[in-house]
Amino acid sequence: MQDASGRSGPNRRELIVSGAGRASLFVTRPACATDETMRAAIRDFVGEAQVRSGRIKLDLPPLVENGNAVPLAITVESPMTAEYHVKAIAVFNQKNPQPNVAIFHLGPRSGRAAVSTRIRLADSQTVTAIAQMSDGSFWSDSVDVVVTLAACVEGL
Repeated sequence: MQDASGRSGPNRRELIVSGAGRASLFVTRPACATDETMRAAIRDFVGEAQVRSGRIKLDLPPLVENGNAVPLAITVESPMTAEYHVKAIAVFNQKNPQPNVAIFHLGPRSGRAAVSTRIRLADSQTVTAIAQMSDGSFWSDSVDVVVTLAACVEGL
């Protein structure tokens, strides 16, 4: 497209409008999860059920030097029988780019209700684990973790 001076290409007004549209893409997507997005992710997992403390133990170090590989272990008090067992264990975080860390599906044939892995933590935050039992109950445990060298940093 040519303007009055005979130049082709977008004019300044078109560039500004185009840039504003692109900038809105960055504004609408948060760089990290928030307390609200974490609560929403938990609500998606448990629905309207009450979440109680106890029966589940989240083992994370309270102070982490490097957030790139943080050891995490979860155990749940359960006989793991056909009548009463852990169906799933979900892990949520407060400040990583996404609030959902992982969901582990278990059953009576699992033998023990225990999982372990390593996760990345973007910053000092609260990590929460929730166990879904076969009777429909939900149990939780949370750990506050201080991270001195953050992981999940975008743009580095």
